[in-house]
Amino acid sequence: MEDNAELELFRRRWREELLIESNPRASPAAALASTAPPRTNNEMPITTWSMYQALHDEISSLLVEADLHFEFYEDDDETRCTRMRDTNIMGRFLCNNGACESKGWSSKMIAITIRLYPEQKYNARVYHQRCKACSSLSRPVLDQSYAERIVYWIKKWNGIRVERPPSSGESRGPHNRQLCEGCRAGHCSKSGEDWATRLEMLTL
Repeated sequence: MEDNAELELFRRRWREELLIESNPRASPAAALASTAPPRTNNEMPITTWSMYQALHDEISSLLVEADLHFEFYEDDDETRCTRMRDTNIMGRFLCNNGACESKGWSSKMIAITIRLYPEQKYNARVYHQRCKACSSLSRPVLDQSYAERIVYWIKKWNGIRVERPPSSGESRGPHNRQLCEGCRAGHCSKSGEDWATRLEMLTL
């Protein structure tokens, strides 16, 4: 019963987050009021990554404590960023394939690229993962590690001494590079890239 309740809560959060991302002005209550199942065969295809502008307020409130004021940069533009960092965060996935029997999975190795832009702006590209059972792409629901990682690097890039955020810990199983879109894009710490190339990228 507890597992079913947890799964239902996750599905409700999943619906809410999708609604907010598609319409930032929408009320979260409207998403929770939806009775449609979160997975259907008619859903639009999911891309290989997402940006979570809806979570900016949480990041902004943490930055204000350090007298930092940043805006979310809406464009996915690597050419204008002044800093970039690949790291990993935690979250949970729900398979989008309505015919798949998977109940979803948790991951401590969700690849994310954090980018800093001129005029006190930032964004972060979060990479999706594929279902082990059917290979369908899934967009994660993130936990507090998303905000913690972004705030850590923005503070560090602004010369503020900070303690490294808590480690994601060890995963229960080996990281499957074939299911990780961050690995496919070369932006995951487990992607197995040449270390000289990766070091150059991380120190931009």
